[in-house]
Amino acid sequence: MPTYEYQCENCGYEFERFQPITARPLRKCPKCQKPALRRLIGTGAAIIFKGNGFYETDYRSESYKQAQKKEKEAADKKTKDKKEKPQNKKSATVPGAKTKARKKPA
Repeated sequence: MPTYEYQCENCGYEFERFQPITARPLRKCPKCQKPALRRLIGTGAAIIFKGNGFYETDYRSESYKQAQKKEKEAADKKTKDKKEKPQNKKSATVPGAKTKARKKPA
C-alpha cells in the first residue's frame, strides 16, 4: 500500500496517509475540518542500493571468463568424442559384473 501526501488548500496543513490504492482520496482536513484537501503527486518509491559496490561483483574478470571458456570447450570435445565412437551392443559389459566361463565343445 502506498503512502499519499495531502495538503489542505484552506489552512495549508500537510500530512501523509498510508492507504490502499483502491481507497478514495481524503476530502476533510483533520486540522480545520473543511473539505479542502488536495492529494499531492509524490515522488514514488526510490531504488535503494545496499552493500559495498554491487557493480563490482556483477562483472567477471577476464581470467575467469577464459577459464570458463576452456572448461566449456573441454566438455564439448568430450561430448563430441562420445558421439563419434559407435558402441557395439554385443560386446557391451556391465562394469563389476561376473561373467560365466564358456566351455568348449569336446
